[in-house]
Amino acid sequence: MLEMDFGRRSASYYEILGVGFDSSAEEIRRAYRKLAMRWHPDKWARNPSLLGEAKLRFQQIQEAYSVLSDQSKRTLYDAGMYDPEEEEQEGFSDFVQEMVTLMAKVKREV
Repeated sequence: MLEMDFGRRSASYYEILGVGFDSSAEEIRRAYRKLAMRWHPDKWARNPSLLGEAKLRFQQIQEAYSVLSDQSKRTLYDAGMYDPEEEEQEGFSDFVQEMVTLMAKVKREV
């Protein structure tokens, strides 16, 4: 029925939104809007057999977008250090961003 198995917890936020790792903020926003319109639970209210699935997918789409649309959260997520339960990650995010920048600079110089 669907292109992707959103039910598995291992699906990355990029997979959920159907975008690549190197996608721009605009590409992420467009993918989010398209999927949010498709899976909004209000659109599935007349089909109770799929309403639960639509709610789950919509929540996953929302979560993926909330992380990938926020540069600090996205940096942590890309580094494998994002914890959705941890609210106070701003300082750590700055540190990770600096490390990623330094590593990219060193890689270019080598």
